[in-house]
Amino acid sequence: MEIAATPRIRTTGSTAVERIISSSRRPKTLGAGKPGAISLAMGEPDSGTPAAIIEAATTALASGRTRYAPMAGSAELQHALAAHTSAKYGRPTMSEEIVLTHGGSGGLATSMLALVNPGDRILIPEPTYSLYADHAAMIGAEAIWVPNLADGSLDLDTLQQQAPGARMIILCNPGNPTGRVYPDADLHRLEELLLDNPGLLLLADEAYADITFDGGGFTSALTLAAVRDQVICCSTFSKTYAMTGWRLGHVIAPAELASRINTIHRTINGPLSTFIQDAALSALQIPDADLQAATLSYQRRRDIVVEFLNGLPGVNMLTPQGAFYAFPKITSPLTSDEMTARFADAGVLVRSGSEFGPSGEGHIRISFATDVDSLKEGLTRFAATVKELA
Repeated sequence: MEIAATPRIRTTGSTAVERIISSSRRPKTLGAGKPGAISLAMGEPDSGTPAAIIEAATTALASGRTRYAPMAGSAELQHALAAHTSAKYGRPTMSEEIVLTHGGSGGLATSMLALVNPGDRILIPEPTYSLYADHAAMIGAEAIWVPNLADGSLDLDTLQQQAPGARMIILCNPGNPTGRVYPDADLHRLEELLLDNPGLLLLADEAYADITFDGGGFTSALTLAAVRDQVICCSTFSKTYAMTGWRLGHVIAPAELASRINTIHRTINGPLSTFIQDAALSALQIPDADLQAATLSYQRRRDIVVEFLNGLPGVNMLTPQGAFYAFPKITSPLTSDEMTARFADAGVLVRSGSEFGPSGEGHIRISFATDVDSLKEGLTRFAATVKELA
């Protein structure tokens, strides 16, 4: 069967900075709207970090926990995360498989630097988080965009065609920017694909794993037992625990790969903050009921977005199933970047869909992580502007 043409980013033959600049879709700044503009652009929980976590941090500070931590991170936190992972996913996990990282982005970057070489092919289902392609450019790898199907599921036939000789697949699940949760069947077909290609790795970014809606299931890549040695899972405390500014994430990988990732991470970052790692231990003790309450709050805001946008002329959108983003497609002669500028002029900040891959053109990303009143007002301005565009 002939392989369909797939967009590629060739990023070899220049400096890392030049490669990133030439290929990056990420905005240098989110820009500024007129005074009084409402931001629906940032993927940041509005609730603030839970009091118990803040108290743990201040207690650690007061007790002098301000010196260098071990280069590999807190052994106590590694052990706690291993136990947490084992209980949550039924995947027996050792502390040697846990790498503590400078946020989720630090985990993604160091995983790729440790495991991908210049010239390697990386398959990126999209639309998706734009940082992955920048990391590929930094390394000098070849990023190959693989657009998802119309229903938001993976184009597994194209992935299967492209897999031979590729080094890595990067999967954002639940999805940023779409809010889609990949079905169990997609994950298990990925498992078969990995079995057929033993040199291929799956880097799963599961930053929003705890934020899913309507009682829908979530299949973590960590549950793909048959390909355990090929799966690297990146996560973060930022979204589940509203700790975006604390900059603490972690990677779960087979011990040999984890050791390589940790070598890169400690070389670039040095030790992580001691008191922040202490606070993370407290985060892991937050009751599931509290986390579920936060998810229900996001689901109610998701419902507000769907109510505002459904039936709006020229707007089509797959209902978000997780995370806190919506990704409507807008019928307009304008590009996504131009529409984003028009929305900013109207007093509502959003993200351009083209940031998230070629198939994002024509879309806009809305974050509904803000408070309800701001969300409603922002959506009112958004809807009025869409009508003007039409």
